[in-house]
Amino acid sequence: MIQVIHGKKGSGKTKRIIDMANDAIKDPHGDIVFVDDDNRYMFDLRHEIRFVNAGEYGMVGPEMFYGFLCGMLAQNFDVTTVFIDAFLKLVNVKPDETEWFFNKLESLGEKRNIHFVLSVSCDDSEAPEYIRKHFI
Repeated sequence: MIQVIHGKKGSGKTKRIIDMANDAIKDPHGDIVFVDDDNRYMFDLRHEIRFVNAGEYGMVGPEMFYGFLCGMLAQNFDVTTVFIDAFLKLVNVKPDETEWFFNKLESLGEKRNIHFVLSVSCDDSEAPEYIRKHFI
C-alpha cells in the first residue's frame, strides 16, 4: 500500500510524516525505516526507527532510488513500513515524471506486504492521477 502526504512547501508535511512514523512504532509488527534527503530530522524520530540519509548516496532519478529501496529491503526482510520524506527533492524530478516509480513501488508493496508513506511537495492540481489516488 502507498500513501502520499501532499501539499505545497511549508504546509506541514514533514511534521505529519514524522508523527506518523513515531505512531507506527506502537504496532510491534516489523521494522520501520524512515528515508530522508539529509539528517535534519533524525533526532525527531524514536530510536526504534531506522533512519536512512539517502542524500548521501547521490540519487539521480526515480529508477536509481527504486534500486536503492530494493537493496535496502533485500537486506532486511522484517521491514513492514517505509516512510520517505521529500520524495521529489530526493530524486530531483517533477511529479509527472514519476509514474514508473509509483507503479513499481505499488507492485513491490503488494509483493512484500510493505506499507510506503511518501511526502510529495506539489500543488494538488499539479499531481497526476497515479499520485492523487494515494493521497491521504
